[in-house]
Amino acid sequence: MVIYRTSIQIVADLLMATEQCGQEGIKVTSLLTKANLSHSRLAKFVGNLTGAGLINRIEYDSKHTFILTPKGRQYLESYKKFSDIAESFGLEL
Repeated sequence: MVIYRTSIQIVADLLMATEQCGQEGIKVTSLLTKANLSHSRLAKFVGNLTGAGLINRIEYDSKHTFILTPKGRQYLESYKKFSDIAESFGLEL
């Protein structure tokens, strides 16, 4: 049985991968690998995340790097808390 991730889980995976790289940020290739997404799906999610102010896109040397914003960090903390609560009741997100 194949278990698919929800959009919320994918967003959390993207934010966690970005957070792990700290202030240096994460490059597109690393983000693709860590979040296990195709380039086209990643582009859609990154567009939504930058639009919502959860991550910032920085371009240098013609390469894109993504950094977690304070708002993104707050979202991720709230997601983790909610996930823990749901799990304590035997629910999965």
